[in-house]
Amino acid sequence: MGIVINQSFKNTITTYLGFGLGAINTLFLYTEFMSDTYYGLVAYILSTANIMMPLMAFGAHNTLVKYYSSFKSKNSLNSFLTLMLFLPLALAVPVGVLGYLGYDTIASLLSQKNPIVGDYLWYIFITALCMAYFEVFYAWVKVQMQTVYGNFLKEVFHRVGAMCLLFALFFQWITIDQFLIGLVGVYVLRMLLMLTNAFYIRLPVFRFERIGNIGSILKYSSLIIIAGSIATMILDIDKFMLNNYIAIEKVAYYSVAVFIATVIAVPQRAMHQIMLPLTATFINDKNTTELRDLYQRSSLTLFVISGFVFLLIVVNINQLYEIIPSEFSGGLVVVFLISIAKLYDNVLGNNNAILFNSDYYRMILVFGVILAVTAVVLNMILIPLYGINGSALATMIAVVIYNTIKIIFVKQKFGMLPFTIQSLKILLLIILCVLAFYFWEFSFHPIVNIGLKSLLLGIIYAFLVTKLRISDDISEVIKRYTKLFKS
Repeated sequence: MGIVINQSFKNTITTYLGFGLGAINTLFLYTEFMSDTYYGLVAYILSTANIMMPLMAFGAHNTLVKYYSSFKSKNSLNSFLTLMLFLPLALAVPVGVLGYLGYDTIASLLSQKNPIVGDYLWYIFITALCMAYFEVFYAWVKVQMQTVYGNFLKEVFHRVGAMCLLFALFFQWITIDQFLIGLVGVYVLRMLLMLTNAFYIRLPVFRFERIGNIGSILKYSSLIIIAGSIATMILDIDKFMLNNYIAIEKVAYYSVAVFIATVIAVPQRAMHQIMLPLTATFINDKNTTELRDLYQRSSLTLFVISGFVFLLIVVNINQLYEIIPSEFSGGLVVVFLISIAKLYDNVLGNNNAILFNSDYYRMILVFGVILAVTAVVLNMILIPLYGINGSALATMIAVVIYNTIKIIFVKQKFGMLPFTIQSLKILLLIILCVLAFYFWEFSFHPIVNIGLKSLLLGIIYAFLVTKLRISDDISEVIKRYTKLFKS
């Protein structure tokens, strides 16, 4: 776990830096510098681009990680990498042509409730394509066990770009249309920077020779397109569907609530970057012992860290909503529901990496199709009844069912569970802390209250995690930085 902890820690720092900048953008700058309508439009463009991204990538980013370590000769490896670079074009080009020919039809379908959406479809396509190739180039360096710079670009760069554009909009240096063009430009530039880094680390040698297992590779890529699209869709389908049922400014309120809850996903996102290639290597080498150890320790580590983030959000949420504009306070229930879903995501550890890199990857497609249909149906039922709260409830139910199925499947096929007795300890600790901290506040300004309560919670949580010996990895990190702080 040494390389995992080392790079995960660095990735966690940059990811939280990114989310800190994102919090400033989401909670304050977008809400103050931009109208609710255009904020909702920005959320819709980015969410739809996220949904399209796996399709545009043709699964190349996952395929590259899964098969990279299986190639032993330079020629075969170079042929494989060449394929990965050009594979996304097999779908991106037809999608672009289809969009060009059927633009009016597509625009009329997507803009029935909110006409403003119809004018910005090309922004979605370009952003999705840049997101897709960014992931391909990021996978290029992941397999070299170098993830920190790519994680910085993935988590920090585009938020800094958005912040600069928001201030330019506020000072009227640019118009709202120029802001939207600039936002797309940020994703283009991010992709180019990742390309430069990837080719600096390993310059491609273009070889167009036939690869021995080309059939398996293309089959995997094709299925991963659907599986990846489903996994992404479950997270973003809510905002996409809300556009068809409610005014677009309410999509902005929902987006703020989801962003707050999504902070819980930071540890998983940070650790996933290095766990993915490690898991692929263990599976390719049939190293079951190391795989099981990584599964359980990653689950416990993520449970401890994300559990603390969950607590910070839940116990401070009422004070947080006193700081931001009052019209956004309707997302309180959304925060609770999505937070539970995100916490459950973290508890799975490297479960996704195991499934995506094993011979059972086809089952993700089966599970995902069922869950995607469930999510869509639940959204169709619950959004008209409960608005944004209904969408959050639909998402939470879909995620809980989807994750439970994956845990059961890995248990049946690999004989492994992510949980240990330590998992129960941390669950009870989280429940106890919620009951102890949620129902009282200091009588100061909300920002002071959040700071004091978070500090007190952090001290008690770190003490109990260390005292109860819940995680050796986390305890070692706490002791190391405690000694550093004392010195």
